[in-house]
Amino acid sequence: MTTADELIKRAGLRSTAPRRAVLDMLLTRPHLTAPELASALPATLSHQGLYNVLDDLRRAGIVRSFEPAGSIARYETRVGDNHHHLVCRDCGKITDVDCAIGMPPCLTPIDDAGFSAIDEAEVTWWGTCTTCTESQKGQR
Repeated sequence: MTTADELIKRAGLRSTAPRRAVLDMLLTRPHLTAPELASALPATLSHQGLYNVLDDLRRAGIVRSFEPAGSIARYETRVGDNHHHLVCRDCGKITDVDCAIGMPPCLTPIDDAGFSAIDEAEVTWWGTCTTCTESQKGQR
């Protein structure tokens, strides 16, 4: 597995302790919000410093952000593959879902509204994860 240090250097960024700490966290715990990252990282990284690091990593293409409806931005290291997400309505668990194999139907809108190129779509499916479903059955 590629390390945070290698990913940062490969992207042409200077490998600093804050960048490595944030990226290490996202490599092991994808889909975190900035406040979740802030509470999990050493207090020596300010909130502004955290947002600066996230912006640097996002602009370098190492992380991407996405915002499921009703949520603040979440960050992940899975980039460049047009995958989607499945979100549990009860506990908020988020799972990556690969895009359709072959020609992705999600990239063919009914009306292109004059756009000359469409290259990405974000799809979020909502439901109830197995853990929450089993918990609900036990409460009946």
